[in-house]
Amino acid sequence: MSDEQTLDLLEAKIKELRELNKIDGIDLSAEIARLEEKLIALRKELYSHLSEWERVKLARHPDRPYALDYIRMIFEDFYELHGDRLSGDDPAIVAGLARLDGTTVAVIGEQKGRSMEENKLRNFGMPRPQGYRKARRIMRLAERFSFPVITLIDTPGAYPGLAAEENNVGEAIAVNLETMAQLRTPIISTVIGEGGSGGAIAIASPTLFSSAARPG
Repeated sequence: MSDEQTLDLLEAKIKELRELNKIDGIDLSAEIARLEEKLIALRKELYSHLSEWERVKLARHPDRPYALDYIRMIFEDFYELHGDRLSGDDPAIVAGLARLDGTTVAVIGEQKGRSMEENKLRNFGMPRPQGYRKARRIMRLAERFSFPVITLIDTPGAYPGLAAEENNVGEAIAVNLETMAQLRTPIISTVIGEGGSGGAIAIASPTLFSSAARPG
């Protein structure tokens, strides 16, 4: 049995015990804690010996949560906003307003697809200039109303196609960097998968940055 299969079995067992633990008269908390410690130790052991390419494959794993998954799990009342008010919308970037512990925040995330059809819609998580301009519009909106900004980064890079170049993708990225450097509201960025090139830094906070994708 591979280490990954062992991880899957441990996670399934912990989930099963948590359900049983809800039954009156049954206390499995000690066993759950023991298995959780074993799971953490096994993860550290497994991920500490990964090669650079294995780390890339882990960041690209199709079963990882994507931006919309995190938004559904963490935030309440997410209201998505569309369009850059210039040339159109870009489904590779989702952006809008939500509530976090009662506080209104702006959320911006790079979104991949699960199926081939969804990946075509999301352009495999590679934003076009419209997406970066939409992100900037939401940042400016957040600044106007003093909403904190939270960005979720997961992209192999900005879309490198001819249409993107004709629509000044480099300028869109550069303007976003300038905007974030001058933004007068808190901005927090987290890498939840890949963080490739200018496609990632275009929505990455220059001051508060973290990673949910780091092995272990």
